[in-house]
Amino acid sequence: MFDSVLVVCAGNICRSPTAEYVLKSKLEGKNIEVSSAGLTALEGKPADAMAINIAHEHGVDLSSHQGCQLNSALVAQHAVILVMEQRHFNDLCARYPQARGKTFLLGKWLGDKEIPDPYKQSKEAFEHVYQLIDSATSAWAKYL
Repeated sequence: MFDSVLVVCAGNICRSPTAEYVLKSKLEGKNIEVSSAGLTALEGKPADAMAINIAHEHGVDLSSHQGCQLNSALVAQHAVILVMEQRHFNDLCARYPQARGKTFLLGKWLGDKEIPDPYKQSKEAFEHVYQLIDSATSAWAKYL
């Protein structure tokens, strides 16, 4: 199957790190590397405090995360790339045409649902996004 998954959003501090660590927990025992990056990453920054808190409430630890900028090496070394929104897909494939064919919406198996950005929004917004990510990663785990 696949040996590596890269999860991408914009800043790499809310959605993609949450999806990275949730997916890692769902793929435990499988030999699949999961990492994350951002199209406009806040390089070296920790995950958003609210994202950390919501994940922690669900037993997922984001405390070691540091923002990472997407680059051609990351695109090349991952077998599957999962993005949050159609515009991320379009931007990523425009920058890295070699990513076409292995890049999909995280919400692909949820009817191509996009995962909205909760940054600087309420706890409820972060909880809603966490639930979407949890459902989407569960669906993807069946195919990885």
